[in-house]
Amino acid sequence: MPALIFDCDGVLADTERFGHLPAFNQTFKEFGIPVEWSDADYAQKVLIGGGKERMASVLTADLVSLASLPTDAAGQAALVAEWHRRKTEIYTGLVASGALPARPGIPRIVNEALAAGYTLAIASTSAEASVRAVLTHVVGTTTAQEFRIFAGDSVAAKKPAPDIYLLALDQLGITADDAVVIEDSANGLRAALAAGISTVVTVSGYTREEDFAGASLVVTSLGEPDGEVTAVLVDAAGVHPQAYITISDIDAVLAGASPGAFEPERSDGHERKQL
Repeated sequence: MPALIFDCDGVLADTERFGHLPAFNQTFKEFGIPVEWSDADYAQKVLIGGGKERMASVLTADLVSLASLPTDAAGQAALVAEWHRRKTEIYTGLVASGALPARPGIPRIVNEALAAGYTLAIASTSAEASVRAVLTHVVGTTTAQEFRIFAGDSVAAKKPAPDIYLLALDQLGITADDAVVIEDSANGLRAALAAGISTVVTVSGYTREEDFAGASLVVTSLGEPDGEVTAVLVDAAGVHPQAYITISDIDAVLAGASPGAFEPERSDGHERKQL
């Protein structure tokens, strides 16, 4: 059975700008940390995989001294974990409030995939509670139960390392040739390609100008028959979608040539090599 594997942030909903960014800033404010990320600041922070890792990036020597924060690694890790727990609470509250509507085409393509017999999964570096909140809000409680979720700290190395996708393939009991990934960022694309999985990219607010070399298809959104029209930015697989992406287009990506083979990026920082 083929699988359609979604990233969460920027794919299911435009969560980064309207969810994560305000949640990070509110958390810093509540903890008395003199940090407030602007939209431009956060455009750089989204290049860091994982919410804890983004928060840890503020722990410069100057800030640690100014705010009298722990100086040892264990103390800082515990502090970041505490921040992140609160940030997740704030974020899930924003999701529940309806502040983060689904991106065009997501509920539709999910229903089409289910009808076509696809296994559905999420592979995200966000906390599992955050992912479940977004997924449930976007597709509803019943449909959300059809998804396998691989998220947060289930792997040590975050995207662009392929670990989360390799875990998903292993747990789903399939090979890379049996799956298609939907991503929105270059880091996510690199992770999927390093796991050998063909990838459709739906660019989001912070990612439009990133390098998506290797993607089978790059579009502005999945589109809707009675709403937003899909603009095709790259069609390397020769899918030739029309005004909106359908499950037939996903079938075409699945049936097409496998992406270039990559050696999975190692957790020790060594670069992967194209084979």
